[in-house]
Amino acid sequence: MPAKPAPIKKSPAKKAAEAEPAAKAPAEPAAPPPPAAEAPAEAAPAEAAAAPAAAEEEASPAAAPAEEGTPAEAPTSAPLDVTVEDVNDNSLTVAWTTPENIGDSGLDGYTVEYCKDGTSDWVAANEQLTSSNHLIIKNLTTGDLLCVRVVAVNPGGRSEPAALGAAVPIHEVADRPKVRLPRALRTRYVKQIGGGINLTIPFLGKPKPVVSWTKDGQPLDTKRVNIRTTDKNTIFFIRSAAREDSGVYEMSVKVDSLEDKAKITIQVVELPGPPAGIKLVDSWGFNAALEWTAPKDNGNTEITGYTVQKADMKTGDWFTVLDHYHRLSATVSDLVMGNSYSFRVFSDNKVGRSESCAITKDLANITKTAIVYNPPEYKERDYTEAPKFTTLLNDRATTVGYNAKLLCSVRGYPKPKVEWLRNKIVIGDDAKYRQISKQGVCSLEIRKPSNFDSGIYTCRAKNAQGEATVSCRLDIKKVTLPEEKEQ
Repeated sequence: MPAKPAPIKKSPAKKAAEAEPAAKAPAEPAAPPPPAAEAPAEAAPAEAAAAPAAAEEEASPAAAPAEEGTPAEAPTSAPLDVTVEDVNDNSLTVAWTTPENIGDSGLDGYTVEYCKDGTSDWVAANEQLTSSNHLIIKNLTTGDLLCVRVVAVNPGGRSEPAALGAAVPIHEVADRPKVRLPRALRTRYVKQIGGGINLTIPFLGKPKPVVSWTKDGQPLDTKRVNIRTTDKNTIFFIRSAAREDSGVYEMSVKVDSLEDKAKITIQVVELPGPPAGIKLVDSWGFNAALEWTAPKDNGNTEITGYTVQKADMKTGDWFTVLDHYHRLSATVSDLVMGNSYSFRVFSDNKVGRSESCAITKDLANITKTAIVYNPPEYKERDYTEAPKFTTLLNDRATTVGYNAKLLCSVRGYPKPKVEWLRNKIVIGDDAKYRQISKQGVCSLEIRKPSNFDSGIYTCRAKNAQGEATVSCRLDIKKVTLPEEKEQ
């Protein structure tokens, strides 16, 4: 008896197409049955054609039937970075990262498969698809050497498998590898150019781990870097750091299929270069405006500021006007009128100030503005004044034989001429009288007067503006003795 053919799954479109002829069948005349001898011969090719179609449909159960006129979705790309997270005597834990291209409909999940090394009998570790990026393969036999691969599945089908780089032995690891990165190396390690780099990184692992280093994903240059590894730590040494030693260094510690990694970012810095250019934009009044561009070489670290200096062309001495300035333009003030100035700018970073600078080609000429002094107009004052006595003469009395002195004061401009009179007669140059006139103070001294010197004394002052007089009475008494009274 011939074998029963495998059932063929039909899409809804095909079922609808077959339903229409079935509905029209009663209306058509029935065809005569084929001869009995030919029926088995025609049935055999039909069964043979149905078997491959059924096999193709069963080979891709995850693929959904595509509608007519709609292209089928492509499978996802292979998973990335398949690694071993843990292994013991009866289980193995693997991890991976999501594929780069997962398709428009997204992932349905992952399937993990394994087989013994040297065979191709792949066994699925999970009965159903998993959405996680790691899986524990259980119930393994100690001592087996297993190959593992991961396949991503989406509506378009299975992806290309991503396998571990080497077969994994199933046995207990005494001490898992672990890099004990010092706290100071967990952030960026900055070193000045020319200095030595000496780093000691301890690690754990038993049996003795295999330690390897890479720089930016490439093997180390042994001419620049020296590595010395013991049972407990590894020493990273560079005798004289250079700019090309900057980068991301990765240390790997591996015990069998278990591995731990640590990254160290080293930055070798130096003094920055000068600003790329500087120009004098404008000068006005006592000010000058400058602009410059950032340096082409920042010394492998960020620029922290700029130092702006000025120099008077008369002396040529440089003075700092702006320090730790962060902008690329500045206005320098308080310049001296009539002088010319040159300017220069240095770059600053964490290491220090650049050795060279950018200097302006043009000079800032602070022009001197012409000043015309217009003195205020003052009306000339007329100081001329007629004589006027400010202190008058006072009547006095004195005794014969004792000097007498008369005083008064006068003012006037021009300086008045002063003369003394006794009883309206000008005294003149009589040796008995001493006449003094100094700074407006007039005095008349009468030396040893007698009774005949009594009278009216007048002081007269005259100038071009007029005349003034002042008078007083002087009495000179004779001393009477007691004996003369008795007689």
